[in-house]
Amino acid sequence: MQIVVAGQGYVGLPLAVRAAEVGHRVVGYDVDRSRVQQLAAGQSHVEDVASVRLRAVLDSGAYSATADAAALAGFDIAVITVPTPLRDGVPDLTHIESCARTLGEHLRPGATVVLESTTYPGTTEELLLPILETTSGLKGGVDFLGGFSPERIAPGNKRWSFEGTPKLVSGIDAKSLDVIKGFYDGIFQTTVPVSGTKVAELAKLIENTFRLVNISMINELATLTDRLGVNIWEAIDAAATKPFGFTRFTPGPGVGGHCLPVDPLFLSWKIQQDLGVPFRFVELADDVNRHMPDYVVRRLVEALDKRGMT
Repeated sequence: MQIVVAGQGYVGLPLAVRAAEVGHRVVGYDVDRSRVQQLAAGQSHVEDVASVRLRAVLDSGAYSATADAAALAGFDIAVITVPTPLRDGVPDLTHIESCARTLGEHLRPGATVVLESTTYPGTTEELLLPILETTSGLKGGVDFLGGFSPERIAPGNKRWSFEGTPKLVSGIDAKSLDVIKGFYDGIFQTTVPVSGTKVAELAKLIENTFRLVNISMINELATLTDRLGVNIWEAIDAAATKPFGFTRFTPGPGVGGHCLPVDPLFLSWKIQQDLGVPFRFVELADDVNRHMPDYVVRRLVEALDKRGMT
């Protein structure tokens, strides 16, 4: 099949290369021309994709990188893997919107569009589909198919490989789900279908909210146990000997990475917008972690003072 992967960052490039390796013809589309030039030269900027793998699919002709939207014509399946940042606490979906308009100009009957970018429940059916329909003149679920399949990239994770991590899949209807599952079945060892796009969108946010809340809890506990004179690390090690009902989290200077500081706030924003109530756990967790860098710096200064190094 002719596959388009829109966005060639840490999510899109591994998918594009893997899809090419299993036999698809893949166009890696990105609006960043310098990134495209780098990829076309066989130089990977993503830790989980070795340059030798990239060069292999380039040399075989199975993969090409481009910033030219005209190269998207004729796709069977397009996957959107563009950034979804927060701007002043509000989800910024302009990259999805722009990508949807571009894909809509090349959308043809029978094709499929899948969103992988992390976002709030309802985005696929309430934002993506209307843009595709307006731009293409086609009807979702009638003329073309659509769905959502959240990325689960963990850069540098040695235990869970890209293709070894179970892949959630959903569709706007039964036929969409069938086609999307079939595509990902050829890429991942395990696919997990769910009943609709909102479930898949929410599942991704639950995954990251679980981590945010638990990291925040252990971070706040670390600031308190220090004053109690208890070694938090030893206590965590002790708790982790329980073989059930406990997941190990350790203190740090807040939360980092691409997802944890951002994704749960998508859910908090959506709940506030639609229900008019706060998602208190997320707001509290975010507040705790915003103060952790100051706490860590203060502890470092105190430790240096004790050693006469300030």
